[in-house]
Amino acid sequence: MIAEERLSRIVNMVNERGAVSVPELMEELGASESTVRRDLQKLDRMGRLNKVHGGATRLREKYVVTDQSFDRRQTLHMKEKQAIAGYAKTLIEPDDFVFVDGGTTTMCLVDAIEETRATYLTNSLPHAQRLLAKGCRTLLPGGEVKPATEVLVGSETVNTIRRYHFTVGFWGTNGAGLESGFTTPEFSEAAVKTISIEQTVRPYVLADPSKFDKISLVTFAEFSAATVVTSKLSEEDRSLRMSGNVIEAEER
Repeated sequence: MIAEERLSRIVNMVNERGAVSVPELMEELGASESTVRRDLQKLDRMGRLNKVHGGATRLREKYVVTDQSFDRRQTLHMKEKQAIAGYAKTLIEPDDFVFVDGGTTTMCLVDAIEETRATYLTNSLPHAQRLLAKGCRTLLPGGEVKPATEVLVGSETVNTIRRYHFTVGFWGTNGAGLESGFTTPEFSEAAVKTISIEQTVRPYVLADPSKFDKISLVTFAEFSAATVVTSKLSEEDRSLRMSGNVIEAEER
């Protein structure tokens, strides 16, 4: 495959899927990792896509209308997500009752958790499995499983969570903004996020910097409703530093 054809195929894949990982591109194109990474750097300089850690995303769009699959999101912005998780795990105390939302950043938190004496409730099936493997006391609400994110949603989930009072909690988000608040594409998932934040004393939204220029379909909480844990912000996001509820975790 000639270079120009390969570059064109990469752009088409990114635009169709929203985000692709380096391994996906290697498999689709039959190209080496070094070739794919060079192509992504070139296309990023040309302004045809956004090169991110582990792959590439479409040029920044303000609106997010659908969820990407869990597996696809799991390969993107991992350096930033791990920095966020490294800080967030220090916020959990032995006697805490912890809510953990679904998502890839909260999955990084689950992998980083060292406090096994706390009690955890999550609406994420993969999160529950990993918490159990660590020896944590783990609770699951009832509800319907949403395939794209593997979380439990619906009235049964909301009614179960409404009975609990969490001391600390951690949420993912598809978009975050001072005016739009925290947003997600799906109404039933937004309902679970909203009630769980309302039932939590110390709520934290874990969001890598790519989320700050995005707005999705449903606001599940105002920006002031939680403390945001992110990684190093760019100068473009300097207004967020003045909000008083944003923590920048240092990358290791």
